[in-house]
Amino acid sequence: MSEFRQKCIGKTNLVGSFVAIPHPVAVEVMAQSGLDFLCIDWEHAQISRDMIETMVRAADLHRVPAMVRVPGHAPEAIQTALDSGAQGVLIPRVSTAAQAAMAVKASRYPPRGERGVGPGRAAGYGYRIPEYLAGANDRIVVAVQVETAEGLANIEAIAAVDGVDVIFVGPGDLSVSIDAIGPKGTDKLTEAIRRIIGVTVAHGRTSGIFCAKPQDVVQWAAIGASFFVLVSDTMFLGAGAAAGTSAARAELT
Repeated sequence: MSEFRQKCIGKTNLVGSFVAIPHPVAVEVMAQSGLDFLCIDWEHAQISRDMIETMVRAADLHRVPAMVRVPGHAPEAIQTALDSGAQGVLIPRVSTAAQAAMAVKASRYPPRGERGVGPGRAAGYGYRIPEYLAGANDRIVVAVQVETAEGLANIEAIAAVDGVDVIFVGPGDLSVSIDAIGPKGTDKLTEAIRRIIGVTVAHGRTSGIFCAKPQDVVQWAAIGASFFVLVSDTMFLGAGAAAGTSAARAELT
């Protein structure tokens, strides 16, 4: 758990998944699957603020690092996620260097940032504040998600922001933003992703990307990506159910 950020910035190949089902059971099942980390999807899933902490606690039980993809750029959401005990945050739709710098400030305690000190779960509800403060800046992963045409245009500046650990590509939103949806846009989207990964690696940052299928991992690893989010708990559930149903029907025929 304590080595998660070092593995991230050290470019160890890590495979995680989003958790969108708002229940600790989903977290526990995913945590026992062999994944290197989980990312609780507060941005797109219907997860309440109090459930974030419960889900992080469930991941901690199985010693699997849990990040939180926050709903937006608001420092309050970032602090809520980190105070729950999350090992890092993923900030969506970061399109400028200023937005990336703000994410870093909200995630780090002074003098490296502006994160507020409070008696949350991460700090033992107030009983371990000094100990937590002493190591939090070195343990928390700050990942920013580049998934817009503006972010693509500003990738050099974003990658130069001190304190950004991971630059994560969101292919879905990026394809919409640069008008590269569907088979006709494959080459254009691939070129954009290669640009983001290339600049990220050139600046010494860790490059990450969402992968809709396991086979996608190798092509991006070949050009320097090392932080992979493989679909989500809901997608795994649906795919597993569909495969099992098809297999059962095949047996019957």
